[in-house]
Amino acid sequence: MSQETDVLVVGGGATGAGIARDLALRGVDVTLVERGGIGSGTSGRSHGLLHSGARYAEADRVGAEECLEENEILRDIAGACIRDTGGLFVQLEADDPDYFDEKRAACEDIGIPVEELDGDEARERVPNLAEETVRAMTVPDAVIYPSRLCAANAADARNHGATVHTHAPVEGIDVDDDTVTGVEVGGSVDNTIEADYVVSATGAWAGRLAEMAGLDVEMQPNRGVMVSVEYDDLDPVLNRCRDPDDGDIVVPHEDEVVLGTTSVDVDDPDDYETDQTEVERTRAECGDMLPPVEDAPEIRTWWGIRPLFAPDEQARGGRGISRGFFLLDHADDGVENMASIVGGKLTTYRQMAEAAADLACDKLGVDAESTTADERLPHVEDPARLDEVVAEFDGQGPTDEDVVSEGE
Repeated sequence: MSQETDVLVVGGGATGAGIARDLALRGVDVTLVERGGIGSGTSGRSHGLLHSGARYAEADRVGAEECLEENEILRDIAGACIRDTGGLFVQLEADDPDYFDEKRAACEDIGIPVEELDGDEARERVPNLAEETVRAMTVPDAVIYPSRLCAANAADARNHGATVHTHAPVEGIDVDDDTVTGVEVGGSVDNTIEADYVVSATGAWAGRLAEMAGLDVEMQPNRGVMVSVEYDDLDPVLNRCRDPDDGDIVVPHEDEVVLGTTSVDVDDPDDYETDQTEVERTRAECGDMLPPVEDAPEIRTWWGIRPLFAPDEQARGGRGISRGFFLLDHADDGVENMASIVGGKLTTYRQMAEAAADLACDKLGVDAESTTADERLPHVEDPARLDEVVAEFDGQGPTDEDVVSEGE
């Protein structure tokens, strides 16, 4: 016999787990299916930066405001899923001073708190910062541990009645009279799940899932490399203060730093070539800001796939512009009972989840507001227990492997 649920969420990254949590807190019967472990896709293979909005301030005011708002919310609700490091935007001698001035003015206009430091002050804050540092400005960036964040959202969804299935790939979507009626799920489920509404939170794979329902969601997967190296003497996140480019972010953990990243379009999010020169370029560019990391011992390297929405990328003209999210109601495409949420950033996952949950509730006639901005995630004051939950959901990704494994 088939299983039944009010809402089926496909995809167990931060957004999908966040949608399941949001709906469960509203009293909706929700089921989540993920083809691997929770957070095993893009979320768990990121650089783990909690944006303050400063990266986008001069290019996309709305995107920057969204990041700032969600940054503040996550600091309140996410506990040990977040490490409050602060951040610096660093101008080197080779960088355009006008870009720094424009970014600072935009941050101040938006309300992102900044403080300008001269080169000597910046080097006092960050030992081994490049001698070529002209100035820097502080911003409220932080670090996300995505394995913990995804697992905590899934756990809260489950605690409020949601059903969470890992290792449960979707194999087909049943459409009857232009209406989605069920989803065929393999793996640990091996059954059809009949749902009143289906939300795709599958990121770079959203186009493939949409095709199963006869829909066209045009994604442009984009790969980026992250390199974790031994280095235990960095407190704030470092951002190169120039037009976004390869190797312009250094994210501190405890005994490591994560260097990132590159941006290369790929055809297939599951089958793509990698290029060692990207690793070398990322090391060299990050080393321009923090010289010791260029030759520091490598611990692990991974590639993540950005879930870029192709029409948005074409309209914006490529890298360097804040990437917003898009909620696609497929009733507008002639297929009822299904939506896809695409694009976005890890920092804004909760806002994306709320928007998708609002749409699902509207379709189902559920009159309940989102409470996820105010209710703390479970276990976030107990890192060891939180890491046990990561293991329960098979949720360990490479981004925070060094941090989460210490709690096991």
